[in-house]
Amino acid sequence: MGIKQLDEKTLGWVKAIIFLLALIPFIRLVIGGITDGLGANPIEKITRSTGYWTLTLIMVTLAITPLRKLTGWHWLTRTRRMLGLFAFFYVCLHFLTYLVLDQFFDWDSIIKDIIKRPYITVGFPSFLLLIPLAVTSNNAMIKKLGGKRWRWLHRLVYAVAVGGVVHYWWLVKKDLTNPVIFAAVLAVLLGFRLVYWWRGKRVASSR
Repeated sequence: MGIKQLDEKTLGWVKAIIFLLALIPFIRLVIGGITDGLGANPIEKITRSTGYWTLTLIMVTLAITPLRKLTGWHWLTRTRRMLGLFAFFYVCLHFLTYLVLDQFFDWDSIIKDIIKRPYITVGFPSFLLLIPLAVTSNNAMIKKLGGKRWRWLHRLVYAVAVGGVVHYWWLVKKDLTNPVIFAAVLAVLLGFRLVYWWRGKRVASSR
């Protein structure tokens, strides 16, 4: 059996490896917190790290479909849910760091931040849009919603990705290297989907 088709046992090992790899940033933060290794501003370190890995995992999740179509590795689709849930895990840590450690549940200050700081104005709704995606990332909800409605709902991830990149871009004040890289990757991934959609429309109209 080649890499295009994995048996259940091999796929289980692949998922276990992905799970452990996705946990590494969290483990590093925990160890850094225990050993006082998060630098002079640990809150900023946690906020930046969790935000970075949220975006990274969203990009990896969006890359699953193009990779599957280009390589024929259909088993990749079965890793997407876990990757998406890890993205939600890190964005929850990102938001809770801001809510608890940075703002200490000061709701008035939080509301003012949402209104006055553009990167938070964009980032907060992007976080909220991820909640229904995480809640419906199970077989029971797919069955309840129906495949078509579920797919339409999960297309919100495109808006989340755009919002996340804009949030990061507006947050960074000096070195824009990472935001530019994320923006370029997202442009390629969305462009790939547009090309396939356009080709599908052409094929459909020619029949």
